[in-house]
Amino acid sequence: MYAETNGVLWVGTTYSGLARFYRGKWTRYTTEEGLASNRIGYLLDDGLGNLWLGSITGLMRVSKSDLTDFADGKVPSIACRTFGQSDGLPTAECSSGSQPGACRTHDGKLLFPTISGLASLNPAMLTRNTNPPPVVIESVRVDNELQNLDALRAPLPQAVTVPAGKETLEIDFTTLNLSAPEKVLFRYQLEGHEKALSAWDKDTKAKYTKLPHGNYRFHVIACNEDHVVNETGAYLAVTVLPPFWQKPWFIAATSLCLLAFVVGIVHYVSTQRLQRELAAMRQHEALEKERARIARDLHDQLGANLTQVALLGEMAEADKELPAEVESHARQISNTARETTHALDEIVWTVNPSNDTLDGLINYICKYAQEYLALADLRYRLEVPSQLPATPISPELRHNVFLVAKEAVNNIVKHAHASSAWLRLQLDSDRFVLEIEDDGKGLPPGAEKKGRNGLRNMQKRMEDIGGDFEIGARTEGGTRVRLIVPLK
Repeated sequence: MYAETNGVLWVGTTYSGLARFYRGKWTRYTTEEGLASNRIGYLLDDGLGNLWLGSITGLMRVSKSDLTDFADGKVPSIACRTFGQSDGLPTAECSSGSQPGACRTHDGKLLFPTISGLASLNPAMLTRNTNPPPVVIESVRVDNELQNLDALRAPLPQAVTVPAGKETLEIDFTTLNLSAPEKVLFRYQLEGHEKALSAWDKDTKAKYTKLPHGNYRFHVIACNEDHVVNETGAYLAVTVLPPFWQKPWFIAATSLCLLAFVVGIVHYVSTQRLQRELAAMRQHEALEKERARIARDLHDQLGANLTQVALLGEMAEADKELPAEVESHARQISNTARETTHALDEIVWTVNPSNDTLDGLINYICKYAQEYLALADLRYRLEVPSQLPATPISPELRHNVFLVAKEAVNNIVKHAHASSAWLRLQLDSDRFVLEIEDDGKGLPPGAEKKGRNGLRNMQKRMEDIGGDFEIGARTEGGTRVRLIVPLK
């Protein structure tokens, strides 16, 4: 224990380091604050502004101004100079207990008891080492693999690159202080990864694991036995390479792919929705077109025939006194009713979706031609395969092909003055060709070019379904009509 005239009390403890009491406040100094040991046997003021502390690890010299600055919160730690056998002491372990104690003589010398004898020194004769200790980085290892050349004259490392996938980085450093190398302390910082320098330590190795990719700078400084600091220290540039999935080109490519994927999904969803809406509109348009066609057929065929039947009935009633006229009117009514029945059958056949096949179309055309030609007392020949594929076709195609074939058969009966007729079918994978021929008088000169209304309507119907219409004279005489119909 030592009390100063200014009211400061210093107390050395056995296990808790040095204590300071001033104005009702205690301040504690231990190895965490910079002392070499917490076991203090005695303390002594050298009259030069320093306290000397005896411990089991040697004599410690600390500046009272440093201790005061620490107590006032001005500095985070204290500088402690330790003296041992290398400095001339008989042993590093000083005596402890109440006796013997250390003392200062009248001439300013200090006497310190140790377990191996008494040591004396004149503090005024001690010279301070004012040379900052040079610091060098000796070697660098990445995953225990040495990066610099292990040779005598190899240059010291100034930069290191850590490849992607490597986990550990070890940096070895040292000092060229020859006076007391074992008492040199180091502080280091990996700038960009650590916010501040580490605490003072004797360790000469820094180790980092799993550093994020980027550019860093390793900085290490040192202080000598008298706490003269080399603030410049040594530097090492560190570059940690990113894995390929963290490189700018990969991130850019991934972002573009993701953006393209999102755009594609949005475009696909929007397109699908538009296609559904378009399909619904087309279906609605086709339905309206089909309804209009049915209404037109009912009006043109059934309406006219029924009107004719009503007129014939009124004429028969008016001529009821004339049996011959009544019989003629009844025959006309019978024929008109038969035509009306055929027309209604055609309309029902056209509307029925189960007939939307190639087999249904050809069979119905053959049936109509057979009945109509037989009724007209014409010889006919049907050259059609016995088995036809049930290839699906659209209602529009079925309706237009039947009307064109019907018109061709009607022309044979009404205008050709023929005795025979032929109907042939040629079937391919993507189309079929229907030929209707007769041995009649043929077309008048220039009929193909003049294009009568009936022929123009037949050609227009074939164009509406993407087919071709051809009409011309047969070599043997008569007329040939060719309907070329696509199946796809």
